[in-house]
Amino acid sequence: MPKYFFHVRRNDVFEEDPEGIDLASPELACEEATAAAREIVAERIRTGDPANGGAFEIMTEDGSLVATVPFRSAIHLN
Repeated sequence: MPKYFFHVRRNDVFEEDPEGIDLASPELACEEATAAAREIVAERIRTGDPANGGAFEIMTEDGSLVATVPFRSAIHLN
């Protein structure tokens, strides 16, 4: 099963995911990133921090970029 790494980029800061997670497909990796982004945004709202900004950069073990999932894409405001 492929391993995907969920690196976080916030403005000029890049936080590398050293562990990664084994998932069956890039689609599942995007779903996992979206769920994690929701949790991050919810925690920011609870603590009164700005909820905007930041994104997951999902990469494979060989360093290929699979997708970028902005945190703001995980929530819907209507």
